[in-house]
Amino acid sequence: MKTELSKVQHARSAKDFPEIDLEQDEYVVLHIKRSRIGIVFIWGIVAALVIALSLVLIFFAGNNGGLQNSVFSLNASSLHYLRVAIFGLYLLIFFGGFVGQSIYDANHIYVTNRRIIQKSRSSIFANSTNIIELRRIEDVSFRQNSLIDHLCHFGTLRMSTIGDETTYTLRYVDTPHDEVKTISHLVYECKKTSDDTPSK
Repeated sequence: MKTELSKVQHARSAKDFPEIDLEQDEYVVLHIKRSRIGIVFIWGIVAALVIALSLVLIFFAGNNGGLQNSVFSLNASSLHYLRVAIFGLYLLIFFGGFVGQSIYDANHIYVTNRRIIQKSRSSIFANSTNIIELRRIEDVSFRQNSLIDHLCHFGTLRMSTIGDETTYTLRYVDTPHDEVKTISHLVYECKKTSDDTPSK
């Protein structure tokens, strides 16, 4: 019965997560993504930069119309080039926002009944995949360092392995204590199964 259930779960996970290569009877238990609050921060920065540039344009355009002798006044040609430059900066800022969101969303973790598969991206070209067997995990914990972490209920998920003492982390995880509880249980069950398996 348990084997049949594993097969059903494996088939469902293979359909829902075609981007990962699942082993036989392996299925996804958790798909941990970063909190959506990070997206708000990214586009908040974009909005602040756009507002700042708009205020600069309004300032110079206003001075051009009423303060011809001011040190801040621009002639019509200079004002035109300023508008073009700021429009180009608008495009660059929005492009940076989309790239930032793409990189932010590309960092996530799949937790299966056997392994942890971490997809990491730190820039447009720098990305990596780390695969950890559950039985090799020694410690699972989370960290909340700031007031914002506590108020928004997100934190940094940390997993360390046996032997090489490698630590894998994922920042901005929603309700990380729930993920820690689930992963710790899976690690315990995996190690228990390994210990119960008779050696040949």
